[in-house]
Amino acid sequence: MSLRLRLHVDSLAARERNTDLESAAGYIESAFSHAGLAPRSHYFQSGGRRVRNVEVGDASPIVVGAHYDTVPGSPGADDNASAVAVLIELAAMRVPARFVAFANEEMPYFHTEEMGSQVWAREARARGERVAAMFSLEMLGFYSDAPGSQTYPPLLRFFYPDRGDFIAFVADLGAWRLLRESLRLFRGSSTFPSQGLAAPAFVPGITRSDHWSFRRQGFPALMVTDTAYHRNPHYHLPSDTPDKLDYERMADVTLGLAGMLRGLANQNR
Repeated sequence: MSLRLRLHVDSLAARERNTDLESAAGYIESAFSHAGLAPRSHYFQSGGRRVRNVEVGDASPIVVGAHYDTVPGSPGADDNASAVAVLIELAAMRVPARFVAFANEEMPYFHTEEMGSQVWAREARARGERVAAMFSLEMLGFYSDAPGSQTYPPLLRFFYPDRGDFIAFVADLGAWRLLRESLRLFRGSSTFPSQGLAAPAFVPGITRSDHWSFRRQGFPALMVTDTAYHRNPHYHLPSDTPDKLDYERMADVTLGLAGMLRGLANQNR
């Protein structure tokens, strides 16, 4: 699996994914198809162009998403090709969930109505769909065992480890139940280090991904992340390249998430 993850990241991070979203969307669509899945595209207008979210999976109440765009000037290996690679592999494993690759998470669309996740969540609410849990995969590839490699917003450093060797589950206070159960299931299926944080939405970083689009619509949702700029010195830079990532640990995280999602699916039958 680690090799497949690397191949996905290499392909997606071969170029920036902002002005040209279609090349990345096409790759994701092809990867889903090669896994024997039937991708569906949801098109919408944004900034005078036609862009799309790409989705696979049945009508599960569990949604897993990852944005595929980048900031200008960065190839975005960790942000967010790493998470898209994990998304593709989870879908290929036939984990019982809906998997969506979102357009337009980065600026200038962040926290606007033109975010791909905003469009998807708003339409799901309008259709009266049930979403029991949404997981935003946000940067899953950068790890460090060095002391002091992990930073935090003010005060949190007193409660969490100083080594960036774990995966974090992050939610606002309204999604704390989902956070607690997700951590329990993840830890029951994997020995990979994990940490959880439920905090008020005003705490820096709590709302900084596609899960917030779902929280705005009242759906339980959280972010799974390597903590981005709190760990990765290449965040949003030209140096965010595939060689910086740890694909063996990414594979371990993928397997842990698969076990977690299967557990949640059994609860939501």
